[in-house]
Amino acid sequence: MAIRADAAPAVARPRDSEEMGAAASRLDPARARQRKLPDPKPLTEHGPARVIAMCNQKGGVGKTTSTINLGAALVEFGRKVLLIDLDPQGALSVGLGVPAQNMDRTIYNALMERRTTLRDVRVPTDIPGLDLVPSNIDLSAAEVQLVSEVAREQTLLRVLADVRDEYDYILIDCQPSLGLLTVNALTAAQGVMIPLECEFFSLRGVALLVDTIDKVKERLNPQLEISGILATMYDSRTVHCREVFSRVVEAFGDTVFQTVIQRTVRFPETTVAGQPITTWAPTSSGAAAYRDLAKEVLAL
Repeated sequence: MAIRADAAPAVARPRDSEEMGAAASRLDPARARQRKLPDPKPLTEHGPARVIAMCNQKGGVGKTTSTINLGAALVEFGRKVLLIDLDPQGALSVGLGVPAQNMDRTIYNALMERRTTLRDVRVPTDIPGLDLVPSNIDLSAAEVQLVSEVAREQTLLRVLADVRDEYDYILIDCQPSLGLLTVNALTAAQGVMIPLECEFFSLRGVALLVDTIDKVKERLNPQLEISGILATMYDSRTVHCREVFSRVVEAFGDTVFQTVIQRTVRFPETTVAGQPITTWAPTSSGAAAYRDLAKEVLAL
């Protein structure tokens, strides 16, 4: 028996890339916010530096990873950057391959000794234009010793004055607490970047951090502003990540960077290698994300 041509089953028309992209954006709120970012303008001279504190009282949210990789990305755009490790665990120093535990002079000495400056304790990294002020367990004593100091909250601000004219950006990697060292970082900074893991308990802690930032702004540093909230460890495949990200955008609006740092195995590899992802895996999605973040920071 002959089969009529009009009885053939219908074949779904393949969707073009634009249509598929629109469908993906509806499913992924982070992708829906993506816009093309302009390339930053080159500099003719350096300084004075804008100081940004990487801050979140919750640990393991990507503060150190973001400090290292944002700094390296800013250097790629011709900026001079100083990274300050203000965590006694010294993770920032380890992440750049600097053996801070064996060093005689670190950020602790610059904070507690009048005759020691940041120039005395900073070290160059393997990335030209990127310098580091290392830290080790000695810094844990500073929190106690600073309590009896006059103007204790402004100690880091005083120390930074010697080198601000040499750099375009100074990024401070804060410890995961809201103690005196973190208050020093907030007092010295013009901006605060809040790395936020796309997970419910991280979201709960942001309100406490914002309250602390408001108090520091009111009492110690009127120039302090939230530069932005950076979503980290984002996995678009999970409903939980997408929901948390949507709630963050709903609560903070344009304060949330459009750049989102996806979860990837590349970041633990860079820690072992002691390099930023921009040099360890320069063509990876993680490297591209931090370059986009650097463009957003430069546009502020």
